[in-house]
Amino acid sequence: MRERIAEVLTDLMALPGPTGREEPVLAWLERAWAPHVKRLWRSRVGNLLAYVGGSGPRLLLTAHADELSFVVRSVDSSGLLWLTTGQVRGEPQERFPVGQPALVLGRGLSVEGVFVTATGHVVPEERRSKPVTFSDLLVDIGANSKQEVLDRGITVGASVIWNPPPRRVGPRLYGKAIDDRVGLALLTLLLRHIDTQQLNCALYLAATVQEENGLLGASSLRNDLDVDWAVAIDVGLVGDLPTIGEQSMPAALGNGPQLVHKDSATHYDQRLLWRLAELADRAGIPVQHVVFERYGSDGAALIRQGIPTALLAVGARHTHAPFEAVDLSDVEATLLLIEQLVYEGPIEH
Repeated sequence: MRERIAEVLTDLMALPGPTGREEPVLAWLERAWAPHVKRLWRSRVGNLLAYVGGSGPRLLLTAHADELSFVVRSVDSSGLLWLTTGQVRGEPQERFPVGQPALVLGRGLSVEGVFVTATGHVVPEERRSKPVTFSDLLVDIGANSKQEVLDRGITVGASVIWNPPPRRVGPRLYGKAIDDRVGLALLTLLLRHIDTQQLNCALYLAATVQEENGLLGASSLRNDLDVDWAVAIDVGLVGDLPTIGEQSMPAALGNGPQLVHKDSATHYDQRLLWRLAELADRAGIPVQHVVFERYGSDGAALIRQGIPTALLAVGARHTHAPFEAVDLSDVEATLLLIEQLVYEGPIEH
């Protein structure tokens, strides 16, 4: 099973899906989901929705399709690209990309490049100890002038992602966009393995757009789906690094799925959370109870629309970086717990 998980997750991680330009990811999911669902459609804002089958309480499982990204804010006369964040709220994501491969997504095309900044001998002494900001960060696509960039089809507004290949290191997978391709991988693997005749719910799936931009795709789901319960599936946080520690985040890779009680936006539904805990206990699946202080998910948007929602997370190191990491044992255990939920139902019968 872990090899199949690694294969599906690696395929999804390799796809470009910056916020607002999730089409390659959604198209992959459409092909993967279509043979296993009774209905598959897109919402007006671009969410991919599916009705799987079953009867009983209407349960929605959701994960987001977009990944952290940048946007070209200006094309320099030298042919280099100036950047800004691809999200609503800026965060210090410019700390990580220098030296990473880049992929610039224009209209119907993509161009490879490298994230760069001034380095070495040319950097003035007074700037050597300062952190990299968007005033320093550029993308080099091998162009020598602004006109050459434009001739290649790259304009202001083009999306940019860091683009290292996924890497398998022992039981762990490293790379970009594990947030939240791991959630989409879980939904895809669930469809491949469940027996729809045994469902104890009417099961719906959603792959949402623009989660990293303020939960925008999930904010309209109630217009398209009338469900009783929802589970948002996303990456979680771990504290098993020497610089973080248990007091700050008592969770670790390899210790099982995470049941999130609260994050910076909402308290998650206690009934559904403890239903998941009960099902995990029955099946012998270890779980971690967690609280996230600087974190948000599509679950908050669903709760605002009146849908009782739980957040089920796969712990990850190095979130919002090009080297995110998950342990495949955690992904497998999360899949087993989701299977228990759809077979037993979101409420006790």
